[in-house]
Amino acid sequence: MSYRAYSGPRGSETISPLEKDKLLYKEFDKLDDALAWARHVNGSGRVALLIEGDDGTSLSRREIAAFHHADFNRAS
Repeated sequence: MSYRAYSGPRGSETISPLEKDKLLYKEFDKLDDALAWARHVNGSGRVALLIEGDDGTSLSRREIAAFHHADFNRAS
């Protein structure tokens, strides 16, 4: 299984399929690794915009942020 996590500049919103080809992404074997990388990206001045998987997984910027918010609340 493969997951691609796309990132862009802070303030970016949803991306179109045409824009996706121009964005940076990193590929992962596990969804958890892609989410961890997205957390790192969001803390470094960029924003994780999309995570897509070969299994049909598709997480938008807002859905990724919701995962991080839920993780933060569990840690508190």
